[in-house]
Amino acid sequence: MIYLIIGILILLVAVLIIALVQKSRGEDPTEISSAPPIDCCGAHDVCEADSLLNSNADVIYYEDEELDRFSDRDARTYNDDEVDEFQEVLFTMQETDVAGWLRSLTLRHIDLPSVVKEQALLIVEELREKRLQSATQTV
Repeated sequence: MIYLIIGILILLVAVLIIALVQKSRGEDPTEISSAPPIDCCGAHDVCEADSLLNSNADVIYYEDEELDRFSDRDARTYNDDEVDEFQEVLFTMQETDVAGWLRSLTLRHIDLPSVVKEQALLIVEELREKRLQSATQTV
């Protein structure tokens, strides 16, 4: 379990570094080519649906409009009650909506508290693993 969390954190740091490098070059880090990635499971629509860097720039709300007040705020400044608000939204949504919620928060410039971010990324990773296992079992 600890290796999974460490792996997710390393992946998150790598994605952030890539996004920062692309941003400094003037590239759009959310732009995705139309071709599926090399490691795609073959169900490209499904892979793209739970991608955190989906090219869809439409903001979708997950009954979380109240979180807009945290836009452009540093996550380290949240108090315990505010962190609880984020957790309540996360824990009341379906697992399949978590990746979309993370994209929505990013587009709305809302920085998640680190504990909630770790929980959300863990849910997304577990869902991807389930889908991958399901895809390999049906082949």
